[in-house]
Amino acid sequence: MSPLRLTYLALAIWGSIHPMYYFISWFNENGYDLMAMVDAWHVNAATSGLVWDLTIAAVALTVFIISETLVRRNWIALIAIPATFCIGVSCGLPLYLFLRSRPV
Repeated sequence: MSPLRLTYLALAIWGSIHPMYYFISWFNENGYDLMAMVDAWHVNAATSGLVWDLTIAAVALTVFIISETLVRRNWIALIAIPATFCIGVSCGLPLYLFLRSRPV
């Protein structure tokens, strides 16, 4: 495996573990209420801006993944979409790049 692919894989793993630590910590502190978490994301203009920034990035990444998958027929790369929306862009993007860069 090339150093670049290893870097993408390491970033995908880091991008899944690091944010989840904070999400789980928040849930342990405040209870497992998803709507309360969404409310916390919009507590002020700065956090709302960040939420919208990441949402738009996730949608753009999804459109890119779908269009690239249709052209390249790399169907396994579609797993980056649920990774993006269930974990975050910090996992979905490097995961997609890892899957896209595999040798044919």
